[in-house]
Amino acid sequence: MSIIRNISCGLLFGLLHLSPLNAASPGSEHITIQSERIVWKGDLDGMIKRRIVRVLLPYNKTLYFLDKDGQQRGLMYDMMTAFEQDLNQKTAVKHLKVQFIFVPTPRDQLIPELLAGRGDIIAADLTITPERQKLIDFSTPLASGIKEVIVTAANAANINSLEDLSGKTVFVNPSTSYAENLKLLNASLLKQKKPPIIIKNAPGTFETEDILEMVNANLVPITVSDLYLARFWKGIFPNLHIHENISIHQEGSVAFGFRKHSPELKKALDAFTAKNKIGTSFGNQKLQSYLKSVKWVKNATNPADLKKFHTLANTFQKYGDQYRIDWLLMTAQGYQESRLDQNKKSKVGAIGVMQIMPATGKELKVGDINSVDNNINGGVKYIRYLIDQYYNKEPMTDLNKVLFAFAAYNAGPTRIQQLRIEAGKRGLNPNIWFDNVERIAAERIGSETVQYVSNIYKYSVAYKLVMELPEKQK
Repeated sequence: MSIIRNISCGLLFGLLHLSPLNAASPGSEHITIQSERIVWKGDLDGMIKRRIVRVLLPYNKTLYFLDKDGQQRGLMYDMMTAFEQDLNQKTAVKHLKVQFIFVPTPRDQLIPELLAGRGDIIAADLTITPERQKLIDFSTPLASGIKEVIVTAANAANINSLEDLSGKTVFVNPSTSYAENLKLLNASLLKQKKPPIIIKNAPGTFETEDILEMVNANLVPITVSDLYLARFWKGIFPNLHIHENISIHQEGSVAFGFRKHSPELKKALDAFTAKNKIGTSFGNQKLQSYLKSVKWVKNATNPADLKKFHTLANTFQKYGDQYRIDWLLMTAQGYQESRLDQNKKSKVGAIGVMQIMPATGKELKVGDINSVDNNINGGVKYIRYLIDQYYNKEPMTDLNKVLFAFAAYNAGPTRIQQLRIEAGKRGLNPNIWFDNVERIAAERIGSETVQYVSNIYKYSVAYKLVMELPEKQK
């Protein structure tokens, strides 16, 4: 089992009761994303003397994220700011600050970062397991009795039991406990001489809420989620069907993690958790408002849109090969731009599948962009131009070159270059979009470009799954 379990922060929205938080400034003094940090190990008394408590956490849409202008948001921002207030009220040394350190590396780095002394608390809703208890200590549980349940789209085929998952495709992040528990369920199905579940691995950058978003849009059929997390996201994604009585694991407990031999920190965290874990929701209205304003993915695999996908597949393949770009990514951009509709014209005059301006079409010298073939040619050619002009010589993967080109297409190449420079200065990898430069983009220019690239990537993953289906199911 992987060391770090998936994030289940949404479950706490219905369990915690905290007052509105005003003490912490949204400014950058509370944020650290630098890879080179001071190594220090000690208990709470040392943190009080240093006047800083370092909180390690991943970055996602519910746990901790930066809105435009660097406004910090999310469950763990609120919780740890409340913990900061609590410590300042109880200690003689004032002005103690919580420093948020989000780790843009894989989740399994959180515990090693803690053990190496580059942070003091893991605020990531870790599930308490015997394996993890050998490495770190845990606070009083933030929540107990957590169920990992099956989630489908509302109009999906009926699933009435775990056995009904036999032979069906379930889409999960392979680094989560969901994947581990599905494998255990497969062992049971094999003993019953039933076909196993087809476990499809989501990209490692996908959070549980990313996959729930795809299920909501019918891009993937089935996934697994913590029950309370699924309940929270159903408020944003109404097309989810949560099978509350079909669970692959029960009775989990989540808690804050910290280094062993830290009795004073444990005492403080236990007292804080005991005081705040029971009650009603605590001011998540702003978060909900933010989430509802984001342009989520649409159903790119409904019959009508799939028909357009298959109709245009050969054209995208032709120009994908010609310009050396993954044709599924380019088809996904076409869906994001126009829903693959050549008849679409924007208010500013953009035309067709790839939404090309007439002047741009002339510069690209691809012919009349009112022709779907020329339109797709122009769209793919322009992405190739952006790659060659700005990213071809950069030490990036081919995927990242395309992702950065999409970001440049949306926000402008000069702006993206500026964001890459800032990312490098702040310890992030300027050659990786997800979990790195996209975080600076969210902070500096808002969610539009981040969601634009994210949507395209999700559509491309969905199209890949479509292409893997047996011919009779396409």
